[in-house]
Amino acid sequence: MGPVGILCVQRTMNNGRKSGFFTGVGASVSDLFYCVLTGLGISFVTDFIEDNIYILQMLGSCILIVYAIYMILHNPVSQIKPSVDGRESHFRDMATGFLFTLSNPLIIFLIIPLFARFGFPLPEFRFYHIIIGYIAIVVGALLWWAMITYFVNKVRSHFNIRSMWLINRIIGSIILLLSLYGLVTGAISYLHEIQLI
Repeated sequence: MGPVGILCVQRTMNNGRKSGFFTGVGASVSDLFYCVLTGLGISFVTDFIEDNIYILQMLGSCILIVYAIYMILHNPVSQIKPSVDGRESHFRDMATGFLFTLSNPLIIFLIIPLFARFGFPLPEFRFYHIIIGYIAIVVGALLWWAMITYFVNKVRSHFNIRSMWLINRIIGSIILLLSLYGLVTGAISYLHEIQLI
């Protein structure tokens, strides 16, 4: 459960299962994007990420810090009010889920060893084998988000507005702490790399 997983839980608690699920859909699209980059072996992308890994880590952490502060200070009652346009709010949920996951390029270093471990994609694979593989990745991710939002939605009715306010603050604080840790470790590693420490 990274920051996007925590965000998915928070949105399911505040807005219902659809909001959490569409956040997960956005994250799945971002995962697919990184999987395709890895599968295609686009060396300039992986080289860019490797060369700028600490800067990207600090940038992603700063984005998460801003959102965590917003989550801690924002009143969940305003989020529970029904949206005028459901499609617009689902698109917003997907976009933020996508951007949250995209802001963590370190995921590519999880995908690379997984692809190597399972031998995907191998040179002898045909085009349709690769397409089926990517479809399986997306279906697996969507099943994961469907399962998470289903279970969180089941317990959602046991919480009132006050407890949701508390959950917002707890989840926001967890994201804030994880982001601050990422920012500090990224900054220290970057300073080591340029030999300032």
